[in-house]
Amino acid sequence: MKATRICVICTLICAAVIMAVFCVQSVTTPIKFEDTRAAREVEVIKHLVDLRTAEVEYHHQNGKFTASADTLLIFLKTAPKKEVLKEGSLTDKQLEGGLTETKAVKIIEAAKAKALKNKKLNLDPADKDALYAYIWANDADIKKNDLQGFRRDTIESNMLQALYKGKYDENTIDTIVKIPYGNGTLFEIEVNNDYKTSQGIRVPLFEARAPFESYLSDLNEQELVNLIDREKKLDHYAGLKVGDIYSPNNNAGNWE
Repeated sequence: MKATRICVICTLICAAVIMAVFCVQSVTTPIKFEDTRAAREVEVIKHLVDLRTAEVEYHHQNGKFTASADTLLIFLKTAPKKEVLKEGSLTDKQLEGGLTETKAVKIIEAAKAKALKNKKLNLDPADKDALYAYIWANDADIKKNDLQGFRRDTIESNMLQALYKGKYDENTIDTIVKIPYGNGTLFEIEVNNDYKTSQGIRVPLFEARAPFESYLSDLNEQELVNLIDREKKLDHYAGLKVGDIYSPNNNAGNWE
């Protein structure tokens, strides 16, 4: 009888301990899942922002986006970054008179071409300071439009350095298309280069995505299922993404 009582007590104690463990886990598991998710998403977002930077530059130079990770990487490694150095600006009076930035640049470029064709001047194309000094002082169209001091020069620099300031080099840039904690999984990239607004204006669009499964798959399975189900019920994308191939959103991220 006494042994039976002891056995029953031990069983109840074990059951209580097990219940306590389950209760603790029911509280700590979601907290641990969310903490880990938050930490990982910081890294995923950084990569999405860098990927967006690359796509925007690719669009700037090519007039479209690319869905190919390989094409984007080749572009980042080999294409120069073109930047316009500006000196001087148009006054309100010039703008009111119909002079635009584009027109002003054309006047300057025409003056430079004319001066370089004049063999008597013996101007060196590489000596831009001397070239500008001459056309500002002597070209009739520049004087007529009061463009002395107005200068626009396109220069080329290293793409990776210009975009990322040393954050990546040719040996590490490949990671930009890989989802952190994804075991080599690439970001899902889609483009819609033929999208047109209601006014018929063509606006190329792109979208880069990292589904929850790609960077949270090694965490608690039920918590992951719950998260995905919750987002889908809210009609949200179940993961992190930038851009939208169905509607222009200025390439915003869904966390912004």
